[in-house]
Amino acid sequence: MTITAGDESLSFSDILVGVEWVCSGQSNMKQSVGQSHNAALEILAARYPKIRIISVPQVGTQELQDDFIGEWAAIAPETAPDFSAVGYYFGRQLHQTLNMPIGLIDTAWGGSAAEAWVRRDVLEADPKYADYIAQWKEIEATFDFEKERAKWKAEDAERKAAGEETLGRPPRNLLSGQHRPGNLYAGVLHPIIGYPIRGVVWYQGENNAVRAWNYRNLFPLMISHWREQWQQGDFPFYWVQLADYGDEVAEPEPSDWAVMRESQSYSLKLPNTGQAVICDVGEGRDIHPRNKQEVGKRLARIALARDYGKDIVYQSPSFDSVKFKGKDALVTFKDTGIRRYTFDVRDAVGFAIAGKDQVWHNAQARLIGANRVKVWSENVEEPVAVRYAWADNPVVNLQNREGLPAAPFRTDDWPVPTQPQ
Repeated sequence: MTITAGDESLSFSDILVGVEWVCSGQSNMKQSVGQSHNAALEILAARYPKIRIISVPQVGTQELQDDFIGEWAAIAPETAPDFSAVGYYFGRQLHQTLNMPIGLIDTAWGGSAAEAWVRRDVLEADPKYADYIAQWKEIEATFDFEKERAKWKAEDAERKAAGEETLGRPPRNLLSGQHRPGNLYAGVLHPIIGYPIRGVVWYQGENNAVRAWNYRNLFPLMISHWREQWQQGDFPFYWVQLADYGDEVAEPEPSDWAVMRESQSYSLKLPNTGQAVICDVGEGRDIHPRNKQEVGKRLARIALARDYGKDIVYQSPSFDSVKFKGKDALVTFKDTGIRRYTFDVRDAVGFAIAGKDQVWHNAQARLIGANRVKVWSENVEEPVAVRYAWADNPVVNLQNREGLPAAPFRTDDWPVPTQPQ
């Protein structure tokens, strides 16, 4: 293609016409192909000239940026290792299924807070984020970057003298980092707003787990804000629910991560959204599970069914209703696929049940018919509430025959961690 203006002309070759997806979030989206399962084999097989990738540089600023330095590259063994694993495996599945060119735009930044992905003035106009904004205004007024840099250098010098590994922290100003509200919207997202995209895949939430209750407001605000700015209508926005992580516990206990998963699910109320449940994919001792292939495939299922008309199961079984009868709770599920299935053992694992005293007990559970589960415990005479997969690292086995795990849920509205009292 040649573009001519007067006496000047530009020529372009190797042009593809396809669709582009934005891959955004924090470190689990940023984690590269080279850090995923079977990386050596994946890299050797990464030969897809019709999958194009580009990464937006990590620029944290309050000033809206209109451009960035970067260029498209074709997927090859030389380019794939450093690109987002979730993004690549998602895009590869689309390409293989649809036989069309796929473009992937990586904007992820490890450790980023969701507040950083929303324009600053939007947050400041909403009283729900007043405390968070106030904390940052105090930091902005008192932060001494040169003092902090000197402190980091001194600490690294001490570690080196002691024969220990240095932390190697970059001299990045806290104010230009990935937590400051508005920073990543202005520095990373704004340069591509307006570029025609098919949709967004998102993997973020770990950083916001300490503010998990607030995320049920923040996340839909962010999605709606992006859509308003792009002016492409309600484009698809699909995300990954937090994986299982941390120590397994013998008895039910409060969980920030369970609240966070619930808050993520709240955004399913928005149009054209979808959620990949991965409470069976995580690694208890590593917040960055390496099985990114399965994560990418579950996101791709949603897109292939919702946006490309493929007749496949793409939703996890999820809570529909509950009825209490004597000592039993009868839980009804929806979106069960071909049929429900309990992995490894016959009975369902991962349920808890409570009476009016709000004391939770591990429960027994058994599949009943096509879409129900009977839940009970000898320790609860009159149950009033049920929870499933309600833990940082839940031990669960309920799924459908397609291998999609049942989504965590609770039937109660009792106070939970991070909820304002």
